[in-house]
Parts: sequence; structure tokens; C-alpha cells
Amino acid sequence: MPEPTEILSEATFARQVLRTEAEALSELAANLPEGFDRAVGLIVSCADAGGTVLVSGLGKSGLVGAKLSATLASLGIPSHPVHPTEAAHGDLGRFRTVDTVVCISYSGETDELAALAASLKQDGLPIISITGGAPDGRGHAPSTLERLATVALRIGRVVEAGGNEYVAPTTSTTLTMALGDALALAAARRRGFTKADFARRHPGGALGGLLRPVREVLRFEVGRNCPVVPADRTVDAALREAAQVGRRPGALLVSEPGTGRLAGLLTDGDLRRLVLRDRAELDRVIGEVMTRSPRTLPDSAVVRDAVNMIREFRQDEIPVVDDAGRPVGILDVQDLIAMRLVRD
Repeated sequence: MPEPTEILSEATFARQVLRTEAEALSELAANLPEGFDRAVGLIVSCADAGGTVLVSGLGKSGLVGAKLSATLASLGIPSHPVHPTEAAHGDLGRFRTVDTVVCISYSGETDELAALAASLKQDGLPIISITGGAPDGRGHAPSTLERLATVALRIGRVVEAGGNEYVAPTTSTTLTMALGDALALAAARRRGFTKADFARRHPGGALGGLLRPVREVLRFEVGRNCPVVPADRTVDAALREAAQVGRRPGALLVSEPGTGRLAGLLTDGDLRRLVLRDRAELDRVIGEVMTRSPRTLPDSAVVRDAVNMIREFRQDEIPVVDDAGRPVGILDVQDLIAMRLVRD
């Protein structure tokens, strides 16, 4: 009698799916498609010339293409997805001679996409194709799309993660999306696209909040509502001086006399412990009881840097300093909680 077929649990099957895709990604990274650098150059040249990278594919390849287009746009490279069927019914007017086209088809034989590529090639537009096929070209006759392309990128023939049980595109779409990410990021890197450029294009949502400059979210600023006291004041005198600004942050910034550089920090928690130990401690010089050399952020930092510091060090108040080390303000963890970037 034949051995019964092993029935895998959903968790075991899921691990197999993920391993299959992970192994395929590692193989693609080890054998980057020939022509990758040239494809990056076409995208960069297009963007530098004021063109648009138009991305087209059908079905799941079209969905992957839309994601690639969105990634390019977020990295400062103008891009739009174009449906190959709609192109034949008027959307060809979207294509200009300064544009570059990315055509995605695993088989390389999608009729609508091949027809679009043939038309665009006649107009002289550069075409980057992403298809399957052997990555080294051995035993692989170029597909129609590859023959029409200026640069043909191949992810190789892959085993879909569902195996023989399912034939839905899985590994192939994962590899195509990853290769698209690599193209977009490499092109942005070659163009000198910076973190600040990225932040300007993502003002909304949690991502936009994380990329905002710290200076923009400071609720307590020196010179307005964030007192700074010299390290040679007594604690009592420092508290009386700080009380003159009204509502203040949960910590006192302490500066070096003369230089104005940040010397330390006295939090409300520090003060409470000081008083509970001995009220006479209020007559001590604040420089003797403060936390010396606290962790700080430069005023050029972004909110993400503050969030990382809070998560790593559980620091509720973060002094923000300028290039000379002088205090600019205090970022309070409650401000980040209110922005829903940190959980209480």
C-alpha cells in the first residue's frame, strides 16, 4: 500500500511558503540581473530630464507595477502606472519622448503589454522589461517583451511558493516587487535623494510625523516657556526662577555658567526624591544634585530619533541642543504620545 500523504499544519505550510520566497530572494540578490545598472541609469536620466517613469503590467504584474510606481514617486522620481489595455484606448497620450517605460510580465508574452511596448519602441522611448526566464540567458529564448526592451531584466524561472498544490503567482511577484524596490532606491541614491527630501514628500500620517524636524514639535522652548538655570544656583533659587514662566516642562535645564552649554537636567522626579530625603537639600547648589551630561538630541534631529531614544532608554524628557551644545528646549514624551507615535 502507498504511504499516506503527510498533512501539514497551516503553520508548517506557512513556514514553507516563507522559506521558499526567502531562498528565492537570496538567489536573486546573489545573481542581480545583468543590465541592472543600465536600467538605473535610464530611470535617473528620465527623471533628470523632467520625464516620467510609466509602469505597466496586467493582472498581478500590474499591481506590482503600481507599487513600484508609488515607490518611485515617493523617492522624488515622477511616475504613474498605466494599464496596457487602457493605453490602447487613449492612454498612449500619456507617454512623451522624455519618458521611460517599465513593462512587467513574468512570461514576457502578455499580448496587451507586448503591443504597448512595440508601439512605444517605434516612438523611441526607452523600455525596461522585468520578466522571468533564466537569469544567465542559457537555454532561454528571449520573450517578445525582452526583444522589444532597451534593457531586459530577468528574475529567473522560480518555484511558486504554493508548490504543486497552488499555482497562484507568489514567489515571482515577490521577486518582481523586490527588484522594483532595488531599482527605485538605487536610482534615488544615484540622484542624491536625501532623508530631508523624503520627509517633504510624506507630511501626513505616522510616517510624516516621524520625519518632522524636532524643532517643529517642541512645545517647551528656551526663551518662551522652558527655563534654563545656571549650575551655580541653589535648588530653591532655581525653582523660584523657573516658576516665573508659568507652566513648564517636567524638568529643569541646567547650564554651565559663562558658556551657556547644557550641564545637566533636574527632573521633577529628581526633585521629589531630593525633598523626601531632606528638605535642607533645597539649599544645595543645583549643579551638585542634577543629572550630569544627560542624553540629548541635536536640533537638526527628526522626531523618529526622539522616538528611538525614548524606546531604548525610557527617557521621558529629552533636552534638545544646538551645534554649540546650548539648550534649545525639551521634548516631552507626552507630546509624542499625543502624536500617537509612542504608547503610554
